[in-house]
Amino acid sequence: MIHIIQNDPEVPVGIVGEELRRCGVEQTVVRVYDGEQLPELSVTSGVIVLGGAMGANDDVRHPFLADLKRFIGALVEQEKPLMGICLGGQLLSAATGGEVTSNFNGEKGTYSIMLTDEGGEDRLFRGVGLAFISFQWHNDSFSIPPRGVRLAFTETCHNQAFRVGSRAWGVQFHPEVNRDIVREWSSWTPETAARTDEYVATFQEWEDDYRSVSRQLVANFVEIAGFVS
Repeated sequence: MIHIIQNDPEVPVGIVGEELRRCGVEQTVVRVYDGEQLPELSVTSGVIVLGGAMGANDDVRHPFLADLKRFIGALVEQEKPLMGICLGGQLLSAATGGEVTSNFNGEKGTYSIMLTDEGGEDRLFRGVGLAFISFQWHNDSFSIPPRGVRLAFTETCHNQAFRVGSRAWGVQFHPEVNRDIVREWSSWTPETAARTDEYVATFQEWEDDYRSVSRQLVANFVEIAGFVS
C-alpha cells in the first residue's frame, strides 16, 4: 500500500495516482487537512507527500504540519520509501535539519531541470535523462539538509531535488499535474490568472515529455517500494 498525504484540497494527486494505478499498486489518500489520521508506519510500503499553498513552517495556522514533520522524520529513520513533492519536499528538508525560506527562488510554469552528477546515478531518477521537463509552482524553497545529497537544479532554483538517508527524496517540482490542475492553480492570484493561457499552452506543448518523466519517476518509486523486481 502506498499512502498519499494530501495537505490541501486544491492540490490533488493528479497523474501520480493514475501512474500508480497503471503500475497496479494499491493506494490510499490521507487528507490531513481534513483531520484524517496519518498511517501507522508498519502498514505502509511507501509514502508520497503532496504540495500545498501553505508554508512548511506554518504550524500555527495548520497544526497538522507539526505532526506530519514528525511522521516524515520517523519514515526517514525507519528507511521507509518517501517522496515529498514541493511542500512535501520542503517538509522533508525541515524534518531532517534543513531550512525552508519563504519567497525565495520561486518558479511558476514548465521548466527544464538538470540532474547533478549524483542525481544521474540516483535510482529515483533512473531513465529520466540528465535534463528533463517538469512543472513548477512554488514561492518558497528548501535547503539541502545536513545528511542530504543534492540531485537536481534549475537556473533559478539551485535546489530542485535531494535524497536524505537511503530511501527518502524531496523534489521541488510537480510530477503530478495535468492541464486542469495547471489551469486551476493559475486562477489563484490576479497575477497568475492573467497568464493562464500561457501556462496551459506551454504545458500542453511539452506535455508528452512531461508525462514520460512523471511516469518514469513513479515507476522508479514503485520499484523502490518493493512492488516490482
